[in-house]
Amino acid sequence: MVRTIGFIGLGTMGAPMATNIHNAGYSLGVFNRSPEKTKPFRKEGIPVYESSGELTAESDVIIIMVTGPDALSEVLQTENGVLEELTPDSIVINMSTVSHQATMRAADLVASHNGEFLDIPVSGTRKPAEDGTLVVLAGGEEDTVHELTPLLKTMGKEIIYCGALGQGTNMKLMINLLLGAMMQGFAEALTLGKKLHLDPEAMMKTIDSGGLSSVFFTAKGQAIRQANFTKNFPVDLMLKDLNLVLEAGGENGVPLPQTSVTREMFSAARGAGYGDQDMAAVIKVLEKIAGVEVRD
Repeated sequence: MVRTIGFIGLGTMGAPMATNIHNAGYSLGVFNRSPEKTKPFRKEGIPVYESSGELTAESDVIIIMVTGPDALSEVLQTENGVLEELTPDSIVINMSTVSHQATMRAADLVASHNGEFLDIPVSGTRKPAEDGTLVVLAGGEEDTVHELTPLLKTMGKEIIYCGALGQGTNMKLMINLLLGAMMQGFAEALTLGKKLHLDPEAMMKTIDSGGLSSVFFTAKGQAIRQANFTKNFPVDLMLKDLNLVLEAGGENGVPLPQTSVTREMFSAARGAGYGDQDMAAVIKVLEKIAGVEVRD
């Protein structure tokens, strides 16, 4: 029976995910490498630990939601890290987006210290994380995933079992390839439309009224028209994920020409200073070149 949850990584996604676990009644402890982000949890009376190892020692399940492979490796292997305090009953869940290789390395490390590892990244941005409506992509031992489903449902509306260890990560790379391509295509369409003197509201009505209608386009279209680029899923992380996607394509002999171009556009957005803004800010690069702005 799951009793205590330890949550590592309280960023844009991790903080609301941890909050939803707490609100569902689980006993929760947290750790973040930069202590500033732990303040709201401390104010709520949630235990805040000084190291990932101290957190692990007090937790049945350890959830890691950090920025990438280096951060994952750090919280696992650093002095007073997760690995030092694992027991045969410990379950480590990585919900961060990393490469398949990084996932399997982390799994081997956890197994070598007698713990069980699952790769369970999520699809969604800040708002679904806040609402507990993420799509949860689970890889690993199916019986363990089933046992943890009530916990996972505090964070997501849909729990999809993707297969053996590593398949959750592979599914996340697949869906984020599509996410990046959709954002780039949408930005190009709106920029061209504006250059052709089309009204932004009419463009969105056209998109929303047909087979291309999607919650994603509606939300990003509204944000772009209002010049609201507050990050839900920042350019920097989209660029990181596209790099992981291209790495997977190269390793497996799958050509990804559109993804390569999309990656370069997000790289340009980061170079232009938009890295910490929402991924919709990729349109600013196109707008600057075209000499238009898609605004109401």
